[in-house]
Amino acid sequence: MSLVVAVVGPTATGKSDLGIALATALGGEVVNADAMQLYRGMDIGTAKLRPDERGGIPHHLLDVLDPHEDASVADYQTLARAELAAIEARGARAVAVGGSGLYVRALLDAMEFPGIDAAVREALESRVEAEGSRALHAELEAVDPTAAAGIGPRNARRIVRALEVIALTGRPYSASLPQHVYEVPAVQIGLDHDRATLDERIEARVARMWSLGLVDEVEGLLAAGLGRTASRAVGYAEVVAMLDGTLTPDEARAATAAGTRRLARKQMGWFGRDPRVHWLDAQDPDLVERALDLVARADAGTLGPATDDPAPRRTLGS
Repeated sequence: MSLVVAVVGPTATGKSDLGIALATALGGEVVNADAMQLYRGMDIGTAKLRPDERGGIPHHLLDVLDPHEDASVADYQTLARAELAAIEARGARAVAVGGSGLYVRALLDAMEFPGIDAAVREALESRVEAEGSRALHAELEAVDPTAAAGIGPRNARRIVRALEVIALTGRPYSASLPQHVYEVPAVQIGLDHDRATLDERIEARVARMWSLGLVDEVEGLLAAGLGRTASRAVGYAEVVAMLDGTLTPDEARAATAAGTRRLARKQMGWFGRDPRVHWLDAQDPDLVERALDLVARADAGTLGPATDDPAPRRTLGS
């Protein structure tokens, strides 16, 4: 199998554009690795490329779930690995693009998927409603500090899942997370911006989403039925709060920008811990050429460890 090219990193760094450029140059097809872009109708708030913006490149695993459904990493792995096999059979190159770290890892690495228990999950979700996600995060921190460090205290869904797995297996949730070992051969290219530039890009993105009709999009989704996972996505949760009167329009926009900044920091932390990611400056005028050089060297077996890259990456704290 040809090496999968994975374009990763924080939101608003230009991953989609680089993915198209690489697929065009390599005779490739794009596989989505953004959890929220799996949903039909969630277009503006996820910055999903319209068909006419995809450069004629086939894109896979966009619009495969209805918004009332809950995305599953296990289901994604099955679907995405099938797409990789189909792309390989067509003689094309797979270019995975996305910022959902767990989905990228499920695509590329060996990963266990412990079972579920509806009663345990329901009990935990009831506790979230009664006690708040921070209380359960503190509980997770006490029994599995490694898992708690990688899950934000607001991320109720992942906190519940971690505690559910611990209850079912008797082992730390972190023991079921993937190691940094490829099951699917790949080269990961990370895009990075300095903090000030990324914050400016996020503000511009949020303004563009509002001007393109994010509020109307959310109203339509609510009328059709918006599930727990989709309704908590950044941008969507804030507009829902605006529509129910909890936030003013200005507060909703500001909260969306703040939430997107938090998401970017979280993504950078996730991908920054993966020593296999080769980082590039998203503002480099020779970005595409540098990315293609990484792919060529990876194909030839001459690409050294990411830690040996000549230019260290910036962090979002800089």
